[in-house]
Amino acid sequence: MTHLFLIAGEPSGDKLGAALMAGLKTLDRDIRFSGVGGPLMAAEGLESLFPMEVLSVMGLAEVLPRLPDLLRRRDHAVAAIATAAPDALITIDSPDFCLRVAARAKAARPDLPVIHYVAPSVWAWRPARAERMARVVDHVLALLPFEPPYMEAAGMTCDFVGHPVVAERQATADEIAAFRAEHDLGDAPVALVLPGSRRGEVARLAPVFGEALAKLPDGARVVVPTLPHLEAGLRDAARSLRGTPIVTSDPTAKRAAFGAARAALAASGTVSLELAASDTPMVIAYDMNWFSRRILSRLLRIDTVTLVNLVSETRAVPEFLGDACRPGPVGDALERLMRLPSERERQREALDLTMERLGRGGDAPGLRAARSVMARLAK
Repeated sequence: MTHLFLIAGEPSGDKLGAALMAGLKTLDRDIRFSGVGGPLMAAEGLESLFPMEVLSVMGLAEVLPRLPDLLRRRDHAVAAIATAAPDALITIDSPDFCLRVAARAKAARPDLPVIHYVAPSVWAWRPARAERMARVVDHVLALLPFEPPYMEAAGMTCDFVGHPVVAERQATADEIAAFRAEHDLGDAPVALVLPGSRRGEVARLAPVFGEALAKLPDGARVVVPTLPHLEAGLRDAARSLRGTPIVTSDPTAKRAAFGAARAALAASGTVSLELAASDTPMVIAYDMNWFSRRILSRLLRIDTVTLVNLVSETRAVPEFLGDACRPGPVGDALERLMRLPSERERQREALDLTMERLGRGGDAPGLRAARSVMARLAK
């Protein structure tokens, strides 16, 4: 009987882990799981050692007060791995915690296969991370098709298993129609505004995005899909914007808004792939504080950070980063995309290519990842 120990440290990892577990169960009915995960992994049969939420900490100021507890959680996980003696350890994203656990587990048991799900973005910056990871990781499950050569060059085996965005359900025509009716949108063109998922991002980007919206064509309506913890603040900010923007954190409404949109203005991040999945043309803009901007500009090894541009090997999505993230140019690009069908169609070719390269039309990423894990264990 195969026994796997899995560790996920945040909601996105919990989602990946649950899909992987479901895929593994289709390949081996007798497989057993232990480790750390969230509610989705629990639904697939994992009894978590401790609540996954205690690991969801970002930023030095947040980590330092929690450091003693995080170290205890690390040691708890390492001891549990030693007791369980699994056939493999699978760490899912959250490298700061997961790879520290893997290093100690591997030191105690050098023959333990360690598989890491989600390759670090060494193609963008800090390439030495792959070499450090290779000291404790044997095999990598990559979400992006161009990542395996980077992992293999560092000394690990790696399979591209597809990005989970290709398995996300898209809005139906009825859901889109219901959303339009609920908000009295009629046939108005809809512009999505997505200023980030963290309070700091929203605080920096919302004013720029708000000014950029002044250039939207007459009659356009604005929808702001967001997360529950940001909804109240964005509602307050939206009161000063034209057209009475619709702010929602409801997942069904968000899906329908993506389907209804003519174009989107979004912060840089994986949201560009969500927009590609819904076939929504976009403008990407992002900024950070002056110090971080200067540091990152020296570390970046690529000329675009938009994943659609990288995966499609085009520069079809307009991108305004750092000093270029200003209302005038951003607003011009969004207005052009809203107004010109030819601009939207040109970008949609890159969106379709992106989704094809990410695995749309093939087996679900969770199943592909499961096959990769079982093949690695069979060696």
